[in-house]
Amino acid sequence: MRQVKLSLVPTRAGRAARNGALLLTAAVLVGLAGCASKTEDQTAGWSPNKIYAEAKDEAASANYEKAVPLYEKLEGRAAGTPLAQQAELEKAYAQYKAGQQVQATATLDRFIKLHPASPALDYAYYLKGLANFNDDLGLFSFISKQDLSERDQKAAKDSFENFNQVVTRFPESKYAADARQRMTYIVNSLAQYEVHVARYYYSRGAYVAAINRAQIAIAGYTGVPATEEALFILMQSYDKLGMNDLRDDTKRVMAANYPESSLIDGGVRKSTDPWWKVW
Repeated sequence: MRQVKLSLVPTRAGRAARNGALLLTAAVLVGLAGCASKTEDQTAGWSPNKIYAEAKDEAASANYEKAVPLYEKLEGRAAGTPLAQQAELEKAYAQYKAGQQVQATATLDRFIKLHPASPALDYAYYLKGLANFNDDLGLFSFISKQDLSERDQKAAKDSFENFNQVVTRFPESKYAADARQRMTYIVNSLAQYEVHVARYYYSRGAYVAAINRAQIAIAGYTGVPATEEALFILMQSYDKLGMNDLRDDTKRVMAANYPESSLIDGGVRKSTDPWWKVW
């Protein structure tokens, strides 16, 4: 067998390849350095007041994603001052308007924890309520084909609690009146949600499940428009199950509270409109 000798001395072609690789590496490093220079902090020489002015301008122009990092810079530069607290609140608002509800809520939680005596505490709770409320309550904006019993109502309930903090702790706050209106809307929405689920189960012959959800709407939310249909679904479900005594008792309660109800003759509502618009 012929023995093959391996040469450890680089050939001219090998040296050329190695030099080419070194040049490529150097070019990559130069490119990375250029990118790093492009991300240099443009606010490095700015005063806190200038940062605040720039952040306000971006927010006023609805450039909320650009405003948020500026407010974050300001929080660090003006730490321990009223301006830093203001920046934190305005950052939360910018996050909320940018659709960053989770981040806005986290920012407000931090503000409430660190500044329990702040004169802006009512606004912090109110804004937190808005972040959870999300204009149309998120889960209440539409109904999909998903099993309705699996939908989460936590955000709406959290929103209610946030607004309740404003109303109970700061009754003279300029945000209290709007908070009360939103609380009423949330209660009505939650009750109607239970009725919608009860109707869903009733239409599929799941009468025990329909009874359970109708009872939640009746017992958990008093004085809301949804109670009328909840009672009717309850009465109809008892009838389907042959529970005549409970059916008749429910019918008497419904007749006493809604003597002019159209449901008795019309049956369970089958509205094509969004269910949350019943009021």
